[in-house]
Amino acid sequence: MPNAALKLPHDEAVLIVHGDDRPGLVAAVSKLLADHGANINALDQHSDNPVGGSFFQRTVFHVDDLAAARPALEEALDARLGHDLGLSWKLSDRSIPKRVAILASTSDHCLLDLLWRQRRGEIPMVVPMVISNHTTVADDVRQFGIPFFHVPSGAGADKSAAEAQIVNLIRQNADVVVLARYMQILSPGFLSAVGVPVINIHHSFLPAFIGASPYRKAKERGVKLIGATAHYVTEELDEGPIIEQDVARVSHIDSAADLQRRGADVERQVLSRAVLWHCEDRVVRNGRETIVF
Repeated sequence: MPNAALKLPHDEAVLIVHGDDRPGLVAAVSKLLADHGANINALDQHSDNPVGGSFFQRTVFHVDDLAAARPALEEALDARLGHDLGLSWKLSDRSIPKRVAILASTSDHCLLDLLWRQRRGEIPMVVPMVISNHTTVADDVRQFGIPFFHVPSGAGADKSAAEAQIVNLIRQNADVVVLARYMQILSPGFLSAVGVPVINIHHSFLPAFIGASPYRKAKERGVKLIGATAHYVTEELDEGPIIEQDVARVSHIDSAADLQRRGADVERQVLSRAVLWHCEDRVVRNGRETIVF
């Protein structure tokens, strides 16, 4: 369903480039775009080492009739950047919102925050579906006019049947999957089969308190800061490249329940920023880290 509140620019694109650093890369990208009639609106670049490092660049540009200009532009990008300079590149049309499939369990704070921001047009995304292993959030999701699917996780350690059902729902219908406190560990087979990035919100300031019950663990350790971490999901539990983090100060008078309540506010903010930046093509993965423009 189209979102009337979502206002996206037309004939505007984002070009992400990364590869081995060397002199002249910014000039090469700028000249290629200029040769195809593009006007650069914003450009950010980062080199992680002045000698022998990696180069990353995000360029936002306007070109008249992007749809018509795109084939020739992509051919030039492939020839000049890909073949001649050995760079990786990705071109995204800013008028097309990202399709974000959301997985949730029983906690609703991150899920409803994302749906609210989507309805207000604050994130350039559409949500084609919400999938949950419980029915707790079903009525809330349907009030947003978004399809809800209940896929129980099943008993025991083998979750392959549930994962296969989720993959069938998501396949060809999503550009990214967001785990809005989806309390299941995804298998390597699922991550491979789903074929799109997966973003998780972990209710801890990683790498501290990996795994379950981080607020209880934090209380037991007497921490003075609690936090949340949004990261891409990899095969290693809670070890994926970090997109965004934030913290809140606490004290000895706060109970574990207080920490959980205050932590939920941080989780909402961190996850919404991570999803926003991903949908705006601001995040570049580089091994175990990310560059966020």
